[in-house]
Amino acid sequence: MGAVVIGMLGFFIFLATRLGSPSMTILYGDLNSGDSSQIVSQLQSRSIPYELKQNGSQILVPADQVMKLRLSMAGQGIPSGGSIGYELFDDQDAIGNTNFVQNINLVRALEGELSRTIQTIGAVRSARVHLVLPKRELFSREKQKPSASITVKTSGVLDKEQISAIQHLVAAAVPSLDPNRVSIVSSKGKLLARGQEEDASTTMSQKAEERRRTYENRLGRTIESLIEKTVGHGKVRAEIKADMDFDRISTVDEKYNPDGQVVRSTQSIEESNQNRDTEGTQPVSVGTNLPDPNANASGSASSSAAQNRTEETVNFEISKQVINHVRESGVVKRLSVAVLIDGVRGYDDNGDPTYKPRTEAEMELLATLVRGTIGFNADRGDTVEVINMEFSEAEEEQVELELFFGLDKNDLLRIAEVLVLSIVAILVILLVIRPLVSRAFESIPSAAAAGERLLADQAAAAAAALTAPGVPADAGMDEEQFEELIDIDRVEGRVKASSVKKVGEIVEKHPEEALSIIRQWMYQEG
Repeated sequence: MGAVVIGMLGFFIFLATRLGSPSMTILYGDLNSGDSSQIVSQLQSRSIPYELKQNGSQILVPADQVMKLRLSMAGQGIPSGGSIGYELFDDQDAIGNTNFVQNINLVRALEGELSRTIQTIGAVRSARVHLVLPKRELFSREKQKPSASITVKTSGVLDKEQISAIQHLVAAAVPSLDPNRVSIVSSKGKLLARGQEEDASTTMSQKAEERRRTYENRLGRTIESLIEKTVGHGKVRAEIKADMDFDRISTVDEKYNPDGQVVRSTQSIEESNQNRDTEGTQPVSVGTNLPDPNANASGSASSSAAQNRTEETVNFEISKQVINHVRESGVVKRLSVAVLIDGVRGYDDNGDPTYKPRTEAEMELLATLVRGTIGFNADRGDTVEVINMEFSEAEEEQVELELFFGLDKNDLLRIAEVLVLSIVAILVILLVIRPLVSRAFESIPSAAAAGERLLADQAAAAAAALTAPGVPADAGMDEEQFEELIDIDRVEGRVKASSVKKVGEIVEKHPEEALSIIRQWMYQEG
């Protein structure tokens, strides 16, 4: 009984302590030993209770202080995520360090700072960065390019834009680093970015495939959103297959227009010359020595000349048209469209669901609507198939039980824990303490019956001694005593007195048992 009582007291003390202790919630998880040590030191200095789990990688604190502690820890740069930034140079002696050590520390600091910056992205939980910064080799014409490799641990899935953002972030922080030389790997070993310089043909093919898928998805969603307005939400599914030509074509076209002549320049030259020669005396010549009938005439000989010249040059320019056509986007060569439409659903008089196929006229109208949406062109071989089939019923998702009375998961777990401990306490009381108490009360009447039998035996022994034959008269008793023994009334009185005396001694020694016996007699008489 004592051991059970002590155990129950200890149990109730533990239960009260457990109920009085605050609810513990995770402050940080997946910590390294350095961050855990810093956080524990901060909690101890502030006298805040905490718990360590998973070999110190998880720290639990009271739920009402989680947000406050996270804000204060973030202000101090804790946790640092296991990375070391530029604070590496704070406590170093520059005189005793070699150039090699300084370069290594610079790379370490740069890697740590990049890791911290990448962790600021919402979907990234942790990141590690490795940089390769080659040095210029002596007597080498070609310079090796730097590269980087990143390992990220995410809470979801990184899309292409986020992966490209990480690549450009690291490339912009490292001199002469190209984004295409940044390799990214997930914590599960999945390659997110190759980190290799790809040739132009591969890049163009990837862009062409991405454009084709974007065009197909956009056209498919357009058809679905349009048909759903007629048949209902979720009752149509469209798939598009586009055959597109992404060849890059550059065309140079020169055209001359003979009718479009334009005077470019005009040059006009006009000359006018007049000459006249007169001779005063006759020249000495053979003619003058010949007989001349006019020799006696007076005067001198003269001659005159006149010349006019006009020149005009006109330059014409013929109009020319030069067209340089470069086609970057793809051209749709052929479209194949498949549209699946559900029938008409309803309920009969009994409330059971019914299904009815759509009419051919309605399906033809829907097909016409699809052809108009995609820009159907029979000359290029476009095909459109609109089919009416019954959709399978979607399975209903199991709705999770919502929490009530503003209780969160931790509160429900604590309530369940208290209920389990209470049930255990009740079982201990019913199965252990109650049988022990019942046995204790059952032993009390047996002790009272034993006392009664003892008194009866003593009285019988006394009476037998008084009435036993062969007792001599001169055995030390005088005549008066013998007469008292002979007197039956006195003998009975002495027996009663002796019994009362024995009962009094028993009551003095065992008061509780005597009290229970008296109560039992009273209940029996009642």
